[in-house]
Amino acid sequence: MAKSETGLPGGLMTVYFRGVVMVGLCFVLTACSLPRGAGFQSEILAAHTPDGAVADFAVFSVTRGSLPLISGWPDPSQTSYAWIKHVEQPASLLITPGDLLNISIWDADANSLLIAPGARVANLQGLQVGTDGRIFVPFVGDVKVSGMSAATARTHIQDMLLDTVPSAQVQVTVAPGRANTATVVSGVRSPGVFPLADRNVSLLSLIGAGGGVLDSVNNPQVRLFRGTKTYGIGVDRLFEDPALDTVVQGGDRIVITADDRYFLSLGAASKEALHAFPKSQVSALDAMSIVGGVAATRANPQAIMIMREYPAGAVRPATGPDAIPSLEGPPQQRVVFTMDLTKTDGLFSAGKFLLQSGDLVYVTESALGTANSIIGLFGNLVLAQTRLNNL
Repeated sequence: MAKSETGLPGGLMTVYFRGVVMVGLCFVLTACSLPRGAGFQSEILAAHTPDGAVADFAVFSVTRGSLPLISGWPDPSQTSYAWIKHVEQPASLLITPGDLLNISIWDADANSLLIAPGARVANLQGLQVGTDGRIFVPFVGDVKVSGMSAATARTHIQDMLLDTVPSAQVQVTVAPGRANTATVVSGVRSPGVFPLADRNVSLLSLIGAGGGVLDSVNNPQVRLFRGTKTYGIGVDRLFEDPALDTVVQGGDRIVITADDRYFLSLGAASKEALHAFPKSQVSALDAMSIVGGVAATRANPQAIMIMREYPAGAVRPATGPDAIPSLEGPPQQRVVFTMDLTKTDGLFSAGKFLLQSGDLVYVTESALGTANSIIGLFGNLVLAQTRLNNL
């Protein structure tokens, strides 16, 4: 009996290839029901659930016409913080309780009450400003200096010495105490307590003194604690607008932390993963770039979806005879936003639609991609049949 190149008898080889072809044909007939990496748009947006109830989600197409409505809905994932703009301050430092003053007093009088014989200057070192804002100066008594600049305090002390030391000349230097320092708690290379040289130290200057923001902090966010109030802003916004680089005050605490917001990508996207927000605002178009676009052979760019679930308190049911959605909130908790990235309006609108933390970017499957897979499989079967005929 003749044998094929595989070592099998020719007749058995023929039976083998026929079996392969039959299995392949069955595979083609059932290909539409094979598991896929994503669902079709029609499957995901089916209007009814299996029990016949109306779907518990709303669907909105993101277009130029719908953006004014859906952009006004609340973003519960974004904690809103106030911020203080930069206001130019005098360069001098104001003395506060806890500061240390070094006072030098010169007196040319040979019989000076303050200066030892043969000396020219009396140095009063490390005078701490009390909680009442005063320091003690010999032959003068308690002198209030808090709230003054070093130059103003010098003139004030010198005036008070006129009665006892008429020819005195005074010099004052200030070592800032805790009330004239700011603390950078975390997020920089060298966190710590930093003395404020004057009243015009900006936030970015203080961050720079701490060695700059750590490279490992994703989309760094500033939290400024001043008294009982908390202020917040993204570092990227500080870089973009110098008017936001606020002036630091004594007692401020600064924490720089990573942005904890994220979104997910699934389906026929090039990357299925969890993605951190790389900047303060991430549009749907940004998100598509972050995930690497869509899988070219599988995805349907006409049906990109953003799936979002709002808190119950944000829902504002549609009212009126035409069930018009409210500008204050979505009509249902679950909302699916659809985008067509094959059209100009869809692309521009996607660039203005902002993601919220927890959003799911879902790229649907293209029916053409499934068809191409079946065609490719059928082509392989035809090739197998041709080989069978040549045996």
